[in-house]
Amino acid sequence: MQNEIPSNGLLFNLLIEFNQSWAKDASALAVVIYAKNFEHNGKPSRTCAFDAGAAWENLALEANSRGLVAHAMEGFDYEKARKDLEIPDDYEIHAMIAIGKRGRKEDHPNDLQKDEMPSDRKPLTEIIMKGKFRK
Repeated sequence: MQNEIPSNGLLFNLLIEFNQSWAKDASALAVVIYAKNFEHNGKPSRTCAFDAGAAWENLALEANSRGLVAHAMEGFDYEKARKDLEIPDDYEIHAMIAIGKRGRKEDHPNDLQKDEMPSDRKPLTEIIMKGKFRK
């Protein structure tokens, strides 16, 4: 990712040091939040986290279709985000996202370069089950 974000930026300062080391080159940072209750009747929404996850996935797919990278992360200070961004208690903070152009692997510190490859996926037999839940 390129286009350095100011290190004094409101969202940048929420990141843990490790994520600051690479996210400084992102074009944009975003915080994913969702309302815990429906707007039209104030009742709790059981699927709000699911909906936020679907929205994040669509953002990631759209970024990819435009030749960009969108990287979600939990490595930031959630309480500081609530305070600094003045997020009310009836909203949940879900994640942060860095968005930008793919950077060069060589520009990462050596310890990050080894992680710049597709990760292995579990076989479906490990994540799909028939009948009742089992670990």
